[in-house]
Amino acid sequence: MNKSILIVEDEKILRISLSDALKDEGYTVLAVMNGKEALAAIEQGEFSLIITDIRLPDISGMEILTQSMQIAAAVPVVMMTGYGNIKDAVESMRIGAFDYITKPFDLEEMFVTVSKALEVNAITEENIRLKQELSSQFSSGKIIGESNAMQTVFALLDKVSRTESTVLLLGESGTGKELVASTVHYQSARKKKAIIRVNCAALPDDLIESELFGYEKGAFTGADVKKPGRFDMADGGTLFLDEIGDLPQLTQMKLLRFLEEKTFERLGSTSTVSVDVRIIAATNKNLEKEITKGTFREDLYYRLNVIPVTLPPLRKRVEDIPLLIHTFTNKFNDQFGTNVFFGADAIKEILNYGFPGNVRELRNIIERCIALASGKIIGRNDLPAHILQNRKDKVPLLSLQQVSVEAEKNHIVRILRMTQGNRSKAADILGVNRKTLWEKINNYNLNV
Repeated sequence: MNKSILIVEDEKILRISLSDALKDEGYTVLAVMNGKEALAAIEQGEFSLIITDIRLPDISGMEILTQSMQIAAAVPVVMMTGYGNIKDAVESMRIGAFDYITKPFDLEEMFVTVSKALEVNAITEENIRLKQELSSQFSSGKIIGESNAMQTVFALLDKVSRTESTVLLLGESGTGKELVASTVHYQSARKKKAIIRVNCAALPDDLIESELFGYEKGAFTGADVKKPGRFDMADGGTLFLDEIGDLPQLTQMKLLRFLEEKTFERLGSTSTVSVDVRIIAATNKNLEKEITKGTFREDLYYRLNVIPVTLPPLRKRVEDIPLLIHTFTNKFNDQFGTNVFFGADAIKEILNYGFPGNVRELRNIIERCIALASGKIIGRNDLPAHILQNRKDKVPLLSLQQVSVEAEKNHIVRILRMTQGNRSKAADILGVNRKTLWEKINNYNLNV
């Protein structure tokens, strides 16, 4: 197990009995009797968990908590307190303690708390390790992936970025085509100039030509001033045309001319404009089928398809999902000022989901879970319902006994969330004693 726990308790009998019990569970334990010894141990040693009494003869447990957060921020702290000091224990959790436990306590209750605290510690350490390795392992900007499929894409992007060739990005929605376009631009010689993004599907047919190429004053009703287009804005840089398969036929013809001659005319003008722009286009459509249907020009397709880059869907690179989860978890923890992580059961469920929305959908799921998290660990029951209902593998048929167990588990979780994790209140509502509730939480491995 190789987990080291520091116990800080001035009552000799409790200190020895708790230390022996945890050693019997396979943990390495250092037990000290006061705050001064505790702080010295924290500075010199590496612990996976600290368990401290709030009331100590010299330095308070609150001070130990504060100091440990500065010395070893990733190490969770569990506070022990008598019933008369619960207010202090609640305050310690506001400061940053993992949990508190009231004396006298049942050893099984302590074991459950220790187990969950150590799980948080393990996830935190893994998260820190991954965060440190990200920049050195993955060279293509902010694109994340260690699968063979993504390594092939990275190798191609490194070559593409050094050229001036037109690039056509292919792949399903949500696979990261816009991010790839940005990566190509910022790794190219054009990186000091702008990358201008246009979603061809988002602009009405009667406006897209003027948006791309601009117009002269008086070109049409309401054109009171001359307006430069996106090609003007991208001069010297890159123009990213997303959803190119939705470009109207007339605009397709003008784009083809630009690709052939590097020139265009603004609406309402006969003067030719020349700009230095690199085109990166993207689509989730099969352009060859669109050509057959007559909705996309074949000559434009060949001009765009100089260097095609196909991005694999997330279901084809499942091995990248844990890394993506860690990356997005870091991002949204920083954004929301939180410190929550996904438990092993939640990650297992996510790995079994097919992700029709690809990386974009995964990102949205991570954001939603962290924003709504009520505890430090996000479990399977915290995931959106459709993740559990649309697994790639078949959902097993349940017996009546299994259905009853699932119903009990879900009800316990609902009550604990309603009481904001207050186990005493939850036990009263459920009509069981505190020890029974702790046993059920432990047996069901509930992340609450």
